[in-house]
Amino acid sequence: MKFLGVIPARYESTRLPRKPLKDICGHSMIEWVYKRAMKSNLDEVIVATDSQEVFDAVKSFGGEVILTDVNHLNGTSRIAEVCEKITDYDVIINIQGDEPLIEPDMINSLINVFKDEEDLKMATLKHKLLKKEDIENPNYVKVVTDKKDYAIYFSRSVIPYPRNENLDIYFKHVGIYGYKREFVLEYAKLKSTPLENSESLEQLRVLENGYKIKVLETPFEIIGVDTQDELEKVRKYISEKGIEL
Repeated sequence: MKFLGVIPARYESTRLPRKPLKDICGHSMIEWVYKRAMKSNLDEVIVATDSQEVFDAVKSFGGEVILTDVNHLNGTSRIAEVCEKITDYDVIINIQGDEPLIEPDMINSLINVFKDEEDLKMATLKHKLLKKEDIENPNYVKVVTDKKDYAIYFSRSVIPYPRNENLDIYFKHVGIYGYKREFVLEYAKLKSTPLENSESLEQLRVLENGYKIKVLETPFEIIGVDTQDELEKVRKYISEKGIEL
């Protein structure tokens, strides 16, 4: 079984323009994501971008990159284009291009579950939430799972409802995905669904169409970058911890 890591990197961002190329301690954000992903057990990592400038930046640090259509509405359709062009991989790991502190072991946990469960179509991660303000934060997507660690639902709301307060049962969804290559192509053809549109959560399309998503718990809480403030936090964290590529 062969594993390909794909990093969708859209050039434009409403809250943080030119996000993939933002400097973080001497390296672009996309270089941080790429080189940390390369430390995992993936067979190959490739950036999928709609920007010639990002394409050139990835080439400049020796990374693999492919130019994709500028009209993709989301990362999944961009990854589907990659799957149509690159056919010799069994599993695709979708790595967010705005998470420069991605831990290689997070990627490895998804690789391992596909090796253990050959019939699995899709998997993702969750991280325990311990603070009430995080649980109530609509920017933190919550997930609830069944006893076999399959997703029941994802929501920006507080789920489950805290009728009896118990902070041990709340988990944040961590937006890194693994899919069988054939399922990516199938998934990308599915029409948007009511719950997906209501929550603005693309993964709900999978559940609404009757597919299962395995959800693994991870001890790692990564810092995504959507705003200038978050970018500054990541810069400070990397500088203080002395993290190097």
